[in-house]
Amino acid sequence: MTRPRFLPDNFTLLLVTTVLIASFFPCKGEVAEAFSWITMVSISLLFFLHGAKLSREAVLEGALHWRLHLTVLAFTFVLFPLLGLVFKPVFLPLVTPDLYLGILFLCTLPSTVQSSIAFTSVARGNVPAAVCSASASNLIGIFLTPLLVGLIVVTHSQQHGEFDAILKILLQLLLPFVAGQIARRWIGKWVDKNKSMLKVVDQGSILLVVYTAFSEAVVRGLWQQLPALSLLGLVLVLIVLLFAMLAIATFISRRLGFSKADEITMVFCGSKKSLASGIPMANVLFAGHIVGMVVLPLMLFHQIQLMVCAFLARRYASRPRTEEEIKQGTLEE
Repeated sequence: MTRPRFLPDNFTLLLVTTVLIASFFPCKGEVAEAFSWITMVSISLLFFLHGAKLSREAVLEGALHWRLHLTVLAFTFVLFPLLGLVFKPVFLPLVTPDLYLGILFLCTLPSTVQSSIAFTSVARGNVPAAVCSASASNLIGIFLTPLLVGLIVVTHSQQHGEFDAILKILLQLLLPFVAGQIARRWIGKWVDKNKSMLKVVDQGSILLVVYTAFSEAVVRGLWQQLPALSLLGLVLVLIVLLFAMLAIATFISRRLGFSKADEITMVFCGSKKSLASGIPMANVLFAGHIVGMVVLPLMLFHQIQLMVCAFLARRYASRPRTEEEIKQGTLEE
């Protein structure tokens, strides 16, 4: 039986289910504390495996197309946060202050890896460049996202001190990631052969963080503090943010004289944000009671970007093939 197109992907359905379970059956007391420890361990494991599966060679090869990659990184870590700050007078009246923090946090995150590459491939873009850009974005994001959060997000809130945040990042994110990079020499082949199992760890860690975060938020009155109009305003803000980035990416890539294949890579890698990296980072960087509100914009943006980019990928793919693509296809056959 063919899956209806209007249905979200399986992982999105799991996320929605997890939020519903946390809303009706939130963990409390000692159970919540146990979940917190399990979540912390799972996040460390997640970043260890991210370090083990990220090929340093793929990132180094990306230096050959440095102009495209630098532009993508500038979009991800400079333009996105700037838009979040510049549009504050427009965004803030539509959402609650905590949701606006979530929007700013979203703007500091690295690009996605799997979906950016997948959409670039479907759209007949520059797939090797997408692999390099997305990988470099995630590698740099381990270091840069926490710094950006400290500069533009924490200044808008009453979060814990800078030293505490740095210590948590070192212990839960950076050290496991570096350990994974070191261990890749011995376990890299095993990691590459067991990507399906690693996907379970990825998604399981995210679901654990979502359940723990929303449980605490629900206990503290999340849904009573979140008016329906603010939720609708949030969706509108995220749509505006995504379409603004897509339009600017398309315009800039053409002004810089990039090929159509490179334009596609820039559009998909420069406009997307990573749910897999963002939710664990939020759990480390923000106080427990606010995490649920902070990750809500990211969860919604994740689904919006998937639907919009899927439409764009099909539209790009419908264009006539160039002589070079036809020749390349003949050679591959």
